[in-house]
Amino acid sequence: MTAYGKCFDPTGARHGIPTYPWRLAPDGLATRRQLRARGLRPGGQEVVAQVMRTNRRAGNDRVAYLYRVDCAKPVRPMTSRKWGALALAMLARRTCRVCGITYGYCLPTSLGMCILCAHPDQHGPEGSV
Repeated sequence: MTAYGKCFDPTGARHGIPTYPWRLAPDGLATRRQLRARGLRPGGQEVVAQVMRTNRRAGNDRVAYLYRVDCAKPVRPMTSRKWGALALAMLARRTCRVCGITYGYCLPTSLGMCILCAHPDQHGPEGSV
């Protein structure tokens, strides 16, 4: 069976909901990202269809759910408290827990600290790499 045949199920008999190949969804349906680009959100509506493509390299299927554009609601505006909470969260992501220095970029979550604290022997004051 070809990849196109596996991904084309407009009645939903095989996958439970109507399924279309990547980039071939009917008009009036959009993914979450597409809705967000238009300033909309799903607004509590159920998934009405999906687009699917087969990843040839990994051998698995990629799925994106589709929502009706006419039932979507506008995105809620950011309040001053939400902006403040977002600023504090970003500040925490840029501040090292060990030395307390705030950097201009987000620190790697894999280390949990800045690079200088994670590898002090490689970035000491005597020599630099």
